[in-house]
Amino acid sequence: MEVLVYSRPACVQCVATYRALERQGIDFRVIDIEADPAGRRAVEELGYRQLPVVIAGEEHWSGFRPDRIQELA
Repeated sequence: MEVLVYSRPACVQCVATYRALERQGIDFRVIDIEADPAGRRAVEELGYRQLPVVIAGEEHWSGFRPDRIQELA
């Protein structure tokens, strides 16, 4: 399952999410919404206004959610 993290520079919750994913040994790809207009649109289409937005298979959420990351592991 591919895990995508939509993020932007200097986002504290985004960095916390990266670290939690790494601690669980989960591979992920970061998409910077400031550099990638398609990434920004994807986040907006899901209705989110808070970063990071994590998409893992059929699941998605926003914000730093260690509980959801633990479920992925």
